[in-house]
Amino acid sequence: MKTTQSADGTQIAYDELGEGPAVIMLAGAFNDRATTAPLAAALAPRFTVLNCDRRGRGDSGDTQPYAVEREIEDIAALLDAAGGSASLFGYSSGAVLALEAAAAGVPIDKLALYEPPFIVDDTRPRPPADLPEQVAALVEADRRGDAVELYQTKAIGLPEEVVVQLRNAPFRPGLEAIAHTLVYDAILTRDLTPTTERFGKVTEPTLVLGGGESWEFLRNGADALAEVLPNAERRTLPGESHDINPEATAEALGEFLA
Repeated sequence: MKTTQSADGTQIAYDELGEGPAVIMLAGAFNDRATTAPLAAALAPRFTVLNCDRRGRGDSGDTQPYAVEREIEDIAALLDAAGGSASLFGYSSGAVLALEAAAAGVPIDKLALYEPPFIVDDTRPRPPADLPEQVAALVEADRRGDAVELYQTKAIGLPEEVVVQLRNAPFRPGLEAIAHTLVYDAILTRDLTPTTERFGKVTEPTLVLGGGESWEFLRNGADALAEVLPNAERRTLPGESHDINPEATAEALGEFLA
């Protein structure tokens, strides 16, 4: 494990592996760098991969108050650690963060985005506008389990019966441990509409990836984002879902990032 220091002094932890052009990996809600570790390993034969814990997760530090701008500064610090030149891979809400960094002018070589959770139609309801505040209130009241379930139902869209079944899952304590970061992801994804006004200036070559078996709203959102971005390529991985298949995803990324 290595660390780099963000502009506000927060230590950002990451694993560096492989050799070649640099790729920084950004996981989504409920995830730390363990989620993207199999993909990082699959990419390592061709790339130098910086697989990070976003702030507040895993071995990374956390400084309050949270703002999306602080996470963009974290990416800039990782870019410096990579030698000043890198591409970004973002997964789910991490893909939204990658887009925000590019829109803010962070000098990125290429973007690869796996199913940012944009909602462009009525195939699923939008989360409540005050979801960040609702999640924050539950975390502050030490009701982390309730915060997890609120995010699962309102942000991810899991049915109530599925959420109930997950209460005793072996990974549930890990979700509750990083429940405070759900506030960050809720803030990051408060606006789930990809528009030209918002992302039209993101001119970096961009691969918008997704699974052919993913939820319809994710597939439609990825299609809409690819139309908005000036220099985007849309690719669907047959038979895949929102969960990353390391081998299939690494193959697509290798072709695009090389």
